[in-house]
Amino acid sequence: MLQYMIIMLDDTSTSFCHYEVDNTEQKPISLEDLRAGIRLAMIENLTIQFVYPVYELPQEYKDVIHTIDHSNIKPMQTSTVDADVVVLDGWEQNTPSNGSVVVIRTTLTELLTHADVLCKWLTKVARLNVVITDVDCFTDDLQQAYSDFLAQVGDAIERLYVNGRSPQLNLLTDRMMLTKMNNCGAGDTCITLAPNGKFYICPAFYYENEADSVGDLQSGLNIPNKQLYKLGYAPICRNCDAWQCRRCVWFNRKTTLEVNTPSHEQCVVAHLERNASRELLAKIRQKGTFLPENPEIEEIDYLDPFDKL
Repeated sequence: MLQYMIIMLDDTSTSFCHYEVDNTEQKPISLEDLRAGIRLAMIENLTIQFVYPVYELPQEYKDVIHTIDHSNIKPMQTSTVDADVVVLDGWEQNTPSNGSVVVIRTTLTELLTHADVLCKWLTKVARLNVVITDVDCFTDDLQQAYSDFLAQVGDAIERLYVNGRSPQLNLLTDRMMLTKMNNCGAGDTCITLAPNGKFYICPAFYYENEADSVGDLQSGLNIPNKQLYKLGYAPICRNCDAWQCRRCVWFNRKTTLEVNTPSHEQCVVAHLERNASRELLAKIRQKGTFLPENPEIEEIDYLDPFDKL
């Protein structure tokens, strides 16, 4: 059941996930389509997330946007005064402001060399989501390096918790808090309205192939085999307890040609994070009562569920 609508305000709207935005020409969504998208969201009781470009939108767009409750996803390069989520593309940009929710898009190689920076940011932001943009290039010989990175960051998070802080990092703290899968929901609970007035499973599908739409504002949604985007039709994922995994359907299709089947790389990365979360949870509980209502995370002997088949 749909709950969210992402509205991309321009062809150059910032990426907040794995996909890249190579478009450089400014092509804002028409005011007519923007109003129609908002009207549809009101009728269907959908929560809107607006994704902004780097440039400042005209006042007439801002006036329409403010006709409905919404969340703003903005790049760091623009004004982030009213941003609910601030997106950094790489590590070269300004330090996130205090109390903000931040998404950092990074390659794995860059991430592994910025553990100290990430730990510093955790003391300043309300929440930090790390998006590894090249997770499909993860190789098994990087497992130890990624595990060491997670352990280093986990030690910093443990110290913060002991000192009364509550840092949030999707790679480590989410799995401790969750009791079931919590994925992006593209094609199931979330749909995207692109600047051309058409619907897409998520922005990545739009940027990969503009012809890959699943309806428009005039004819409505038409998602082929829409049940495949639901967790119940993902035979591996529905039995998995790496609940923090993004379960990216775009990456699934890109790497396995099936939206409901994850790649080996995506599974290994998610399970390394799960195992590091298990260790972090145990360490924090040694210092005092912590999430007593949540059971321990069980020890497992695999990193890819396919290994158990």
